Amino acid sequence: MRCNSQGGVARDDARDRGVRASSGLPLPGRSDSPSREVEKGSARTDLQASGRNFLAALDWNRLLDIAIATVALVVLSPLIALVAFAVKLESRGPVFFRCNRVGRGGRPLAMLKFRKMRNGASGSPLTAARDDRFTRIGRLLAETKFDEIPQLWNVLRGGMSLVGPRPEDPTFVGLHPEQYAEILRVRPGITGLSQLAFANEAEILAVDDRVNDYVGRILPQKMALDRLYVEGRSLSMDLRILAWTLAAIVLRRDAAVHRGTGRLTLRHPRGPQPAAAFADSAQAAAGLADSPALADSTRGA
Repeated sequence: MRCNSQGGVARDDARDRGVRASSGLPLPGRSDSPSREVEKGSARTDLQASGRNFLAALDWNRLLDIAIATVALVVLSPLIALVAFAVKLESRGPVFFRCNRVGRGGRPLAMLKFRKMRNGASGSPLTAARDDRFTRIGRLLAETKFDEIPQLWNVLRGGMSLVGPRPEDPTFVGLHPEQYAEILRVRPGITGLSQLAFANEAEILAVDDRVNDYVGRILPQKMALDRLYVEGRSLSMDLRILAWTLAAIVLRRDAAVHRGTGRLTLRHPRGPQPAAAFADSAQAAAGLADSPALADSTRGA
């Protein structure tokens, strides 16, 4: 037989267990109830889903823009200072030139460049390969594309992207409002498919009528490439375009862009192509060469 003291202890222990069970408190030596384990598992699942949604919502293209533009401005700061000094030393006028362009959503964009022309120069909005408006340092900047470096600041401010459609003059955009409404759904870029395809644009434009040749022959091809980019835009595409741009600048190797797919390959040299005649586009462009708006957009560029 069990003694009374032990029986009393047993009864007290049973009574304590009954109180705990009725109050919902966990019993000693027992794990949490199955419902609590389910709740914990559900919380972990919700947390993981929130993390995935957060990563999916991030604008990776914008993060890439900020990271690369910041590093590039720091690394290139000695070159920027040297070019600014050379521009200022050679001719009177500002170091930078603000080009009037159309940005994302049709908003005005003041695109920065190093000034390549004599201060106050005017004329055609499109430069020639050996434009007599260039200063000596300006001609070098045009050949090396170093005049585009200040646009890294436009990227940091959010008006431009490293990769995207090339910012176009408002007068040219006005000729194709529907197409540009689609193109300008994204930020315009320093480089892109159309920029790589027409890296030597100044050398292939008709000497006697650059504006009409541009509007009739070059601009439609640029718009097609820009729309192709917008439709297939991705982080991997941007990285490929940046790699080919770096090769074009550092290795002096031009890229060829497939007009149907946007595929980038090495461009093989070929003979000069004659400028084609586009009657309808030429009619739409009539008078653009003398347009005050276009003249203002390039004065001192």
